[in-house]
Amino acid sequence: MFVGTGSDVGKSVLAAAFCRILRQDGYRPAPFKAQNMSLNSYATPEGLEIGRAQAVQAEAAGVPCHTDMNPILLKPQSDHTSQVVLNGRPAGVQSAGSYFRREGRAALRQACHEAFDRLARRYNPIVMEGAGSISELNLRDVDLVNMPMARYAGARVVLVADIDRGGVFASVYGSIMLLPPDERALIKGIIINKFRGDLSLFDEGRRILEDICHVPVLGVVPYFSDIHIEEEDSMSLAQKQHSRPSGQGKVSVAVVLLRHLSNFTDFDTMERDPRVHLYYASTPADLAEADIVILPGTKSTIDDLLMLRRSGMAEAVVSARRRGATVLGICGGYQMMGREVCDPDHVEGDQPRLPGLGLLPVSTTIGGSKLTRQVSGVCQGQRLSGYEIHMGTTTALQPAEPLLHLDDGSDDGCRADDRCMGTYLHGILDNAAFVDILLSPYAHRLRQDEVFDYASYKQQQYDLLAQHVRRYVDVDAVYRMLE
Repeated sequence: MFVGTGSDVGKSVLAAAFCRILRQDGYRPAPFKAQNMSLNSYATPEGLEIGRAQAVQAEAAGVPCHTDMNPILLKPQSDHTSQVVLNGRPAGVQSAGSYFRREGRAALRQACHEAFDRLARRYNPIVMEGAGSISELNLRDVDLVNMPMARYAGARVVLVADIDRGGVFASVYGSIMLLPPDERALIKGIIINKFRGDLSLFDEGRRILEDICHVPVLGVVPYFSDIHIEEEDSMSLAQKQHSRPSGQGKVSVAVVLLRHLSNFTDFDTMERDPRVHLYYASTPADLAEADIVILPGTKSTIDDLLMLRRSGMAEAVVSARRRGATVLGICGGYQMMGREVCDPDHVEGDQPRLPGLGLLPVSTTIGGSKLTRQVSGVCQGQRLSGYEIHMGTTTALQPAEPLLHLDDGSDDGCRADDRCMGTYLHGILDNAAFVDILLSPYAHRLRQDEVFDYASYKQQQYDLLAQHVRRYVDVDAVYRMLE
């Protein structure tokens, strides 16, 4: 089990690395995180919802993702409330105070234990991940995901620390020493992550940590920027490219930076595409030179649509369309592109109706049960696949061309022309055929021999990650821990 001295120290990526390493070495591993908090989620083959990180780790392990890998998913709806997804299905909205109270905690803990037990019967070994810091003293009695879960599973625990943010000695020593003795005994190793510079300069630091913590340092992993693994933490979004087009002959793609942006991993493929310069737009001026504007998914369509109007971004998107730019909406972004978004049951708040951007002849009504499923279909003669995670229904207000014809006989999305379209499909940009359709109006500016196969690229990145970790972590020591 990989636990951390804090959030965004690299637990998820290291767990993915060991899922790959174990698979390479002939085992059948699977990831597990009892409780995850993220707006980046994924639909399993059964049409249920889990955190995106566990789907990525399952892909690294070469196994299908399943809700047992992430039985509890918290999807923030505001600064104080989250939707609780239990075993892949919505189980209500709760405030932080309500969710973390002791009443009802036993049932959630049992759900986590049962999911782990089912997973452990099918896979070996299980690569577990904690959440945030292991030493949040005020939450110890209600913790479901860190040391109590490790204790239940009998896990060998590795503490991960991010040296790049500073204070690594205090954070490692303090995290271990604040644990009660029985939990402290479960810590079998330390990994120092995101090191920059000459590794030999930390040789003494390694010895000091081992002396004061009485736990071996299994490795010091250098910071890398040339291996690309999908990340789900909102902190990683802040590190993404925000610069405007550089005029280097690429197609410029602007993703509108929404306050409640969800599933930003939808854009990982295009970020790596050599034909594209993708950046995140937060002001109207950021859209002035964009060839393609993408309105992404959101956890709160109406609130983000209201913010777009107040900030001038809504008019900037419409202006970009008028001057000939392509506009694509995904999920909540698709809903915003219609003529109106209605919320008669006040699912998202007090606003019962808000005019949309008027770019597509559709109307959306928020409400009903959440739809989560994996789908495939045909778009302009090309087979595509993706997944849906949304509440609400979108209907055409006049005869309109759907974007996709799905295999179950239904249709998805709406297409005004080859420069204006919307879809509910997350992951649609992972389809090379759809990216080609999106870039086709700009084909005259692109080299015809440029091809980007994202599926193969991702598998290559998992192998590179495993190679990187093998080089700097004592993998043999990890295996000895598991004997």
